[in-house]
Amino acid sequence: MSNLIKDTTKEERIALIKAWVQAANDEGEIDNGPDLWEMYDDYIKGIREISEINATLVSDYYSE
Repeated sequence: MSNLIKDTTKEERIALIKAWVQAANDEGEIDNGPDLWEMYDDYIKGIREISEINATLVSDYYSE
């Protein structure tokens, strides 16, 4: 299954992020980790792909 914006509905993108949030919560990372809803808001809205958001996060991490 493709997670690309062109291959998903907004509801499917929300479900994917919800699953990630649940997984982070199950692993006890939700209190220490980033807000996934905020981080992937552009993906949910269909503005940027997951890979674009992740690339930005990695570049921000390395530039600090």
